Amino acid sequence: MEYGDLEEDTLGMTLTSGTCTLKKDTQNLVGISIGGGAPLCPCLYIVQIFDNTAASRDGSLAAGDEIVSVNGKSVKGRTKVEVAKLIQASKSEVAIHYNKLHAQPKEGKTLDIVLKKMKHRIVEGMSSTTADALGLSRAILCNDGLIKKLDELERTSELYRGLIEHTRAVLKAIFELAHTHRGFGDAFANIGAREPQFKASEAFTKFGEAHRQIDRHAITLLRTVKPMIADLNTYLTKAIPDTKLTIEKYADAKFEYLSYCLKVKEMDDEECSYAALQEPLYRVETGNYEYRLILRCRQLARERFAKMRADVLVKLELLDQKHVQDIVFQLHRFITALDKYHKDCNEVMKEADIFPIEVDLSLPTLRGKGNPEDDDDVDDENSNDEENDNDLINDDQQIINFNQQQTGKDVDLLNIGP
Repeated sequence: MEYGDLEEDTLGMTLTSGTCTLKKDTQNLVGISIGGGAPLCPCLYIVQIFDNTAASRDGSLAAGDEIVSVNGKSVKGRTKVEVAKLIQASKSEVAIHYNKLHAQPKEGKTLDIVLKKMKHRIVEGMSSTTADALGLSRAILCNDGLIKKLDELERTSELYRGLIEHTRAVLKAIFELAHTHRGFGDAFANIGAREPQFKASEAFTKFGEAHRQIDRHAITLLRTVKPMIADLNTYLTKAIPDTKLTIEKYADAKFEYLSYCLKVKEMDDEECSYAALQEPLYRVETGNYEYRLILRCRQLARERFAKMRADVLVKLELLDQKHVQDIVFQLHRFITALDKYHKDCNEVMKEADIFPIEVDLSLPTLRGKGNPEDDDDVDDENSNDEENDNDLINDDQQIINFNQQQTGKDVDLLNIGP
């Protein structure tokens, strides 16, 4: 069967005619590569549109489109070399008449492409030695640095998770300490209210109020630092997962683009092997529409890949900036709040310097409210006064010792471990 005797097999795809005029650059190029043509293929078609060229800026042509004529001269029956010379012969601009190929990308996403994507995912995590030992070829863009950012993001997540847990533990300890101070304040205020001696009552009341002020300072600290947890949690649960999702989408786009590149190479090798044997290849002799469909899918996959890569780079840059600024700001807020809390507590305790407390043991102590008839029983209670006074002295000594221990704990709170 002679060249051109077979009818073109469009595989259900449609064609529409169009014309575009491309201005050449300083290197006498319009930014396209062509394939097909005599003596094997009845038509010539565009293989690739190069970036930042007249063809890419014009946007009329796409991979897989058929070239019908150049500057009004038909290219039917010509070789691709002859057509290339026609384009180069033009001085400043080239008029190209073409048949636009209308194809759906899903038509080219066959089971073979899906399996190739799976293969690239497996090979991505392998070393060159392992891949070679298994007989798996490593295409370009494997071991992509952007994919490796996933591990770095996981380490950043662990860092933020640790910060949140440590901050919560510190705030919980401060809250429990504040609850203890409030209890001490209420206890000493109650003692002061029931103490009949003015100076001792004033001292106990002042000491109780000091502990209540420490409790209020602790609540202020908690309100200041609490938003820090919310901010860190937002970064951990929203910013990082969103960036991870974008990287995963980028990886999917990359693997799909690599799969189409590999498919194009396999089809090119198939054509070369048949041409070397001087054997006809049905898809080539009928217009090579299957190959042109893969070319179109490869171009679309490359555009998606390039867009996703740009998005990933922008998001990673913004995430890194937020990470650096956020860590510095949050830690500064945390340390500043702690420092203010301890300074305020120290000032309160300095002002509450009430020791030693002078108590007249000859007077009745801690006497509660009673009836006037209780005065008749004073003589009966005198026998127990000495024992009660001794118990009060012991209680006062225990309170003083506890206050000294508590002061030591407040100092230790400044030495919070990393």
